[in-house]
Amino acid sequence: MKLRPKRLQDAVTDYGWRTDTELCHLDAAPLMKNSFEEFLSDYTEQLRHPVPGLRFAIETQDGKHIGNLSLFNCDDGKKKAELGIMIGDKAYWDQGYGKDAVTTVIDYVFTQTTWQNVFLKTLDWNIRAHKCFERCGFISKGTLHYNGCDFIIMEISRQG
Repeated sequence: MKLRPKRLQDAVTDYGWRTDTELCHLDAAPLMKNSFEEFLSDYTEQLRHPVPGLRFAIETQDGKHIGNLSLFNCDDGKKKAELGIMIGDKAYWDQGYGKDAVTTVIDYVFTQTTWQNVFLKTLDWNIRAHKCFERCGFISKGTLHYNGCDFIIMEISRQG
């Protein structure tokens, strides 16, 4: 597994994932209704003018784009960031790619930044995700009801 910066060539797979009903359901995200051309225009603009945070593509060792990982809502004052991840290529589910990507970025955060905590929100019924995050060292910190969905808030803190 490799993490790399997002690039324009990722737009095709990202669009496919944003228009996949099952993936949107797992992400508590609305199904993309834009045409690919509209999506590509927005995507290009986001690459030119990125919002604060870190956005990565997840690749297999042979270079296949299988998912995305982001650190967002980064707060240097509070020394924390929020993590989001999706393995969009279902052929790569349950093979450890998500765990590898999360542990890699957590190691980066705690060795290369001053952030003390990374948190995430995951749907309360997504047991597979909960188990993955627990294996990565996240612990449950509470719940949140937002936009008609129930989430579990999980967090990992810098050791020492």
